[in-house]
Amino acid sequence: MPDCVSSHASRLSTVSHRAHEKSTVSHRAHPKTEPVRVGVVACGAIARHVEEVAGRRGWPVDVHPLPPLLHNRPERIADAVRDEIARLEPRYDRVVVAYADCGTYGALDAVLDRAGVARLRGEHCYDVLAREDVRAALEEEPGTYLLTDFLARTFAHTVLRELGLDRHPELRDAYFGHYTRVLWLAQRPTPATRAAAQTAADALGLPLVERTVGETRLEAELGALLAAS
Repeated sequence: MPDCVSSHASRLSTVSHRAHEKSTVSHRAHPKTEPVRVGVVACGAIARHVEEVAGRRGWPVDVHPLPPLLHNRPERIADAVRDEIARLEPRYDRVVVAYADCGTYGALDAVLDRAGVARLRGEHCYDVLAREDVRAALEEEPGTYLLTDFLARTFAHTVLRELGLDRHPELRDAYFGHYTRVLWLAQRPTPATRAAAQTAADALGLPLVERTVGETRLEAELGALLAAS
């Protein structure tokens, strides 16, 4: 009897060892992978929305905004993006750019082609937020001045002060005399942002039209950018 018990125990030990080996091989064949971390170089005018969309979707990204006032000096955007990519690349698995062309006339794309980095599709931020709405609005009324949530909230600083209209309001018509209306592309139409949009329109002496566009297109474009990179 002891020999039978010993033999049975030996067989159980062998089976258990083989099962453990099989489990170990299976575990090694399917290692747990960490999510790829992505650094996003973002236009300061949409960085907040990019971060909120990514957080809502659970995308593993860190958003690094560049100064929004670069939009007033688009010839500086390409170099600023290039420098930020160089700073971020050692820290991330991938880097992408949340800019459209934004008035660089291909200079940004030249930088990104050399770096092997992709950007959001479109000619400008309005394309990213509401391409079809913008094109329809401009066809309907070419003298349409476009306003985003960011521009509405920061209009006094990013537009009036930057153009010197806070000091020389008499120059307003020289800059904006050919516009006939302000179209607010409302991403999140809160009362505060609506009031800011109205104040901006009043400053230009133009009627305000509101069109709610949300963040659906931005979310789709950002998702495509992350999936393709």
